[in-house]
Amino acid sequence: MPRKLTGPVVIATHNSGKLREMRELLAPYGIEAQSAGELGLPEPEETGKTFAANARIKAEAAAKATGKVAFADDSGLVVEALGGEPGIYSARWAGPDKDFRGAMNRIQTLLVEKGAKDPAQRRCHFVAALCLAWPDGHTEEFEGRVDGVVAWPPRGEKGFGYDPLFLPDGFDITFGEMTAEEKHGLPPRGKALSHRARAFIMLADACLK
Repeated sequence: MPRKLTGPVVIATHNSGKLREMRELLAPYGIEAQSAGELGLPEPEETGKTFAANARIKAEAAAKATGKVAFADDSGLVVEALGGEPGIYSARWAGPDKDFRGAMNRIQTLLVEKGAKDPAQRRCHFVAALCLAWPDGHTEEFEGRVDGVVAWPPRGEKGFGYDPLFLPDGFDITFGEMTAEEKHGLPPRGKALSHRARAFIMLADACLK
């Protein structure tokens, strides 16, 4: 049986965009959260080969350091024509200065080099792996995905990371043009569109209800 989450958590991230979204997802359940950044925790080296492995590394490190339940996300953009890149290296493509505009330009350059002009040649998806880790070593893990195409030029300033580049299937606006409610609002008001929201619904069903 999944273990229920009943108290405050540490959100194992130093990314302000992820922190904002994860707090918004937890808020309806009355779960208080501090971030690893706010607590001054170091960022562990992400040596995993999958999104799930890296989420687990971050959650377990924060749980061990604080003695509290930790909540971590590892997510990224997978571009099919680029063999799955940037994938788990999505944040690293932006470099230490978090230059996602440069990373998006790099994706576009590589797609142009491959002659990928039509939407069918520019298929991609976002993946989010979520992990809850308890100080005793217990973990609960969930993964969500949303499919779309690489849009160009990037559009919108409302999201973060690669959001301005991502046009989800069935929509004519990018993640970067969507409000928080449109992107990751949970039912009944929202559609749980984003990869993170889809993974969180699974987490909530298992651990928060």
